[in-house]
Amino acid sequence: MKQQIPGLNRVLFFVAATAACPPVASAQNMPDHPKVNVQGQDWTPLSIVSGNMGTPAEQEAQFPPFKVIGNIYYVGTKTLSSFLVVTTAGNILIDTTYERNVRTIQKSVEQLGFKFTDTKIILGNHAHGDHMEGDGLAKELTGAKVMVMAEDEPALRAMKPGGKEHPVDQVVHDGEAVTLGNTTLVAHLTPGHTRGATAWTTTATEAGKTYNVVFFTSLRSPVKISPANELEFARAFKTARLLPCDVPLGDHGREFRMVEKYAKMKAGGPNPFIDPAGCTTELDIEEAMFDAVVEEQKAAAKP
Repeated sequence: MKQQIPGLNRVLFFVAATAACPPVASAQNMPDHPKVNVQGQDWTPLSIVSGNMGTPAEQEAQFPPFKVIGNIYYVGTKTLSSFLVVTTAGNILIDTTYERNVRTIQKSVEQLGFKFTDTKIILGNHAHGDHMEGDGLAKELTGAKVMVMAEDEPALRAMKPGGKEHPVDQVVHDGEAVTLGNTTLVAHLTPGHTRGATAWTTTATEAGKTYNVVFFTSLRSPVKISPANELEFARAFKTARLLPCDVPLGDHGREFRMVEKYAKMKAGGPNPFIDPAGCTTELDIEEAMFDAVVEEQKAAAKP
């Protein structure tokens, strides 16, 4: 089943043939330039990565599990997102993060009143260890089917924590729908950060209203951008901006202002995660940084 995005067929793009996947970024190997200002705040590659990853302790520390909206729950750590999508036929887990966090995710699922063994499908947003390394252990504990985007399959098969093979039970493609019970998620290829970086879309109902939910993947550019990678990102930014969105989520809490919104939710009032205006906030930051890195590279290459 394909979900068509208006105008997407007019986007020209080239996907590099290599399946190589860059390592997970850390503050130690990120430059503090160029600098961009988006909505009054300065950003550098270093500040983006530092904000996303947090400290090693924050990457592992459980964030209080909570209901985001409808049948969608947050079960990740303070800085690495993991989501549980509850359906009438079992549950879908999006992003297992590091293998060492899987037991923490299990604890969060159970604290919400669900059984971890009811997880039937495991999805991910891109083939980096801080998002999908735990797929194998999560499958061992639940028996769930691991589904991966075709363009990320080579990188995931090379991801072997403790020497264990990374499970790939089913390969999905751009525009393909994954349905379990009464819930359907659609995969949208937004490459660049990895070859198969994927935004997942679905709908959720709250107080009788239905909202478009987008699980955005990272659109952070590498330190050095190749011509092929530049074309991948051009496609990714275009695709991401065309996705219908009322509830923006992401693979790191900072990307969708999780901590601030969670505090507002605890204080009562309207659900702060229903945030159509915030659907492009992270896109604006990442695209501005991408453009600045490209311009910096071109300036450096001039004789």
